[in-house]
Amino acid sequence: MSTKDFVEKDYYKVLGVPKDATEAEIKKAYRKLAREFHPDANKGDASAEERFKEISEANDILGDAKKRKEYDDARALFGNGGFRPGPGGAGGSFNFDLGDLFGGAQPGAGAGGGFGGGLGDVFGGLFNRGGAGPGAGARTQPRRGQDIESEVTLSFTEAVDGATVPLRMSSQAPCKACSGTGDKNGTPRVCPTCVGTGQVSRGSGGGFSLTDPCADCKGRGLIAETPCDVCKGSGRARSSRTMQVRIPAGVSDGQRIRLRGKGAPGERGGPAGDLYVVVHVGSHPVFGRKDDNLTVTVPVTFAEAALGAEIKVPTLNGPSVTLKLPPGTPGGRTMRARGKGAVRKDGTRGDLLVTVEVAVPAELSDKAREALEMYRDATGSEDPRAALFESAKGA
Repeated sequence: MSTKDFVEKDYYKVLGVPKDATEAEIKKAYRKLAREFHPDANKGDASAEERFKEISEANDILGDAKKRKEYDDARALFGNGGFRPGPGGAGGSFNFDLGDLFGGAQPGAGAGGGFGGGLGDVFGGLFNRGGAGPGAGARTQPRRGQDIESEVTLSFTEAVDGATVPLRMSSQAPCKACSGTGDKNGTPRVCPTCVGTGQVSRGSGGGFSLTDPCADCKGRGLIAETPCDVCKGSGRARSSRTMQVRIPAGVSDGQRIRLRGKGAPGERGGPAGDLYVVVHVGSHPVFGRKDDNLTVTVPVTFAEAALGAEIKVPTLNGPSVTLKLPPGTPGGRTMRARGKGAVRKDGTRGDLLVTVEVAVPAELSDKAREALEMYRDATGSEDPRAALFESAKGA
């Protein structure tokens, strides 16, 4: 990614969030836009695919705290006209390449002592180093593959226990027809514009130079004499593959999992990008989930709640557990069955939270009705709502 991207691209605008947006707000905005412009949902729509790439690029920067800080620092430092000469300058502005600034300046080096190397730490290697000319060969290193975004839907049980699922992905990969050279005969020539570096420097009104991908070779450093019929000289072609991906136990709905090195293949021996999988989790007819704990609502009879009882409670994919209801248990009380919840990151399990619900029968036998009427007569003087009215008067 060039310096120009960091100075001129507004990733906050791409995601539609303010500059002081929280991590949660950035994640929410990204997921909404990613679903809307995902290539699988807009087949054949080139503009949607390009928009999806912009969204993914913005999220890659703003979704990482370290990269976001480096991006904000870069825009704050270079976004308003660049450096100006100090009192010792020769007057007016002066030209230099940002690559010279970031590429190995040491304390005391050159006239005036140099910049101390600290700025290179500020930007964390996000800028490509050097300009065309001396020292530019560093940019001919292997190129890392693109990151890929995908989605998977799991059942409630799969999310709790973990699952291995097949994912079919499409990404740019080295063209098989020309072995990634872009040339039909496999003999591309060095780009004369950038001299094989893949980037060119241009002057800026702020008094310094910016590096951009070379327009003639599209940043590859090579030009095909006889362009490949498949990739049209780019050296990259669309590739589809199916991968078995292991989703760890305990994932939650909306969680984004990063699988290192499972993205698009790199160029010239460069490492593959990463695969990001957004997980969607289905519901369960009996169980719910609260963080690492599972939840379940269990109906009990009035007699069990009033007199106390031992009740059996189902667990997810395991034997039932027995809980003891103390006498006088009110409806809505929650009890805990330890170790019967979802799997945590450390391999232990959360708890099963059991909420008691007093069941009222829709129909009564004559004997049951007679017994309840006797109970009502025996407790007729008790008014469970008396305290409620007293509190309402005093409020």
